[in-house]
Amino acid sequence: MTPRKRYTKRQRALDILERLKVLYPEAPCSLDYETPIQLLVATILSAQCTDERVNKVTPELFRQFPDAAAMAAVERDELEALVRSTGFYRNKAKNIQGACRMIVDEFEGQVPQSMEELLKLPGVARKTANVVLAHAFGINAGVTVDTHVKRLSNRLGLTKYSDPPRIEKDLMKLLPQPDWENWSIRLIYHGRAVCMARNPACDRCELIDLCPTGDRALSASK
Repeated sequence: MTPRKRYTKRQRALDILERLKVLYPEAPCSLDYETPIQLLVATILSAQCTDERVNKVTPELFRQFPDAAAMAAVERDELEALVRSTGFYRNKAKNIQGACRMIVDEFEGQVPQSMEELLKLPGVARKTANVVLAHAFGINAGVTVDTHVKRLSNRLGLTKYSDPPRIEKDLMKLLPQPDWENWSIRLIYHGRAVCMARNPACDRCELIDLCPTGDRALSASK
């Protein structure tokens, strides 16, 4: 095991970032989309659902309704039927249609490119807005905090909070802005492959010497 060093929180965050870049050099968005509105819809559907499932649903959804105007005009039950397998389908369909109608009525059919405007759309909180801004427009307005990012940020000692807005503020202070979104994607990859919720594989984790909880986890497994 690599000997532990004394780190400031920012130094640890930057070292973790560099290792994640080596471990996961490619960090694309795992949702399939071609346009900003498609990414917005896919991200709304991904709430409490796997990206893999969303990517099975969206091809037919986008074939039938490729833009905001089409989704705004469709009958709600038809939209619900198409997104049913993603879970919470009634609420998701309601939010998708509400967001698309607002985009048509207030933003000339185009997804807005600011956090303030995106947060006005039904079903859009900072997580969804961060994903859309970063991947559709190349704007890093914040750090996407999903369940993996929340869990690993606490385990790695980068935040003490459990609510996503406070976690996001902490991470934004520690990380360079150009890396905000790809940090989240790489941390998600690491959470899925190594640092699982119930049985983290600390014995094969490349971040173990940077992880304040690593020693305790290894000791508990022995």
